[in-house]
Amino acid sequence: MAILARYFGLWIQCKMTGAKISLANLVMMSIRKVNPSVIVRSKIMAVQAGLTDQYDISTRALEAHYLAGGNVPNVIRALIAAHRANIDMDWQVAQAIDLAGRDVLDAVRTSVYPKVINCPDPRKNAGTLDAVAADGIQLKARARVTVRTNIQQLIGGATEETVIARVGQGIVQAIGSTESYAKVLENPDRISQTVLNQGLEAQTAFEIVSIDIADIDVGDNIGARLQADQAEADMRVAQARAEQRRAAAAAQEQEMVAKTQENRAEVVLSEADVPEAIAAAFRQGKLGLLDYYELKNVQADTSMRASIAGMGDEVAPPADQ
Repeated sequence: MAILARYFGLWIQCKMTGAKISLANLVMMSIRKVNPSVIVRSKIMAVQAGLTDQYDISTRALEAHYLAGGNVPNVIRALIAAHRANIDMDWQVAQAIDLAGRDVLDAVRTSVYPKVINCPDPRKNAGTLDAVAADGIQLKARARVTVRTNIQQLIGGATEETVIARVGQGIVQAIGSTESYAKVLENPDRISQTVLNQGLEAQTAFEIVSIDIADIDVGDNIGARLQADQAEADMRVAQARAEQRRAAAAAQEQEMVAKTQENRAEVVLSEADVPEAIAAAFRQGKLGLLDYYELKNVQADTSMRASIAGMGDEVAPPADQ
């Protein structure tokens, strides 16, 4: 009576729908830690949709997928949707996709009704795709990518992030190879067609249907800014070189001043020897008094002439000489 009370309702459903699950099998499911309600409901959906006539979906297969951690009702719903849309997907592929961690039902829906992906993704990057044309003008673009799921490449295929990255790279490359930003503004569709023909959906779980440039704006003149920065850098280099030459000239000037002072010191030393030479000449009788007065007159005359010429006392010898 306890067994009938627990499993009688499920067994009646199986009998009425042709699911072909016996009462004993329902009891064994509980022993094998399988939820009988999930298996019965999934088997009834498969039978009513005609999947059992086309695919080998047995009760044991449903239990095995349940024990493997799969979402059995979701897989059955995905198979029903694929069967109605004439999409080639069998039970083995569906359960493999489900066990791989992908939402197989969402994949089928996306294959039937393509979805739109914003590039760049506004949830992660609220900016734009910035690219610079060949004339140095920056363009800021936003694109919308329409994709549908590729069931055959869903296992192991790259996700939406890869598609967004590839499309962004293609748009930047296409704008950069354009001669002028004006051509991009005149015909943005040429950029999308160029990107679309690059085969960006390779090794991904999606097939790109179209790439539409939703918005494109003109940014800064990057070329002019780079030229201005280069000119400023050249000016700084020229100033540094000029400062280096000025410092070298100033150092050379100081060296000449030092040499002049050295020469003046030698002149002073030489002039200090003159009185001693005159005294020696007096003692030796080589110089007379008249000769000495004549020498003094010559020195006074030379000093006067120097004063008149504006040379000052620098040229005239000292008075005691």
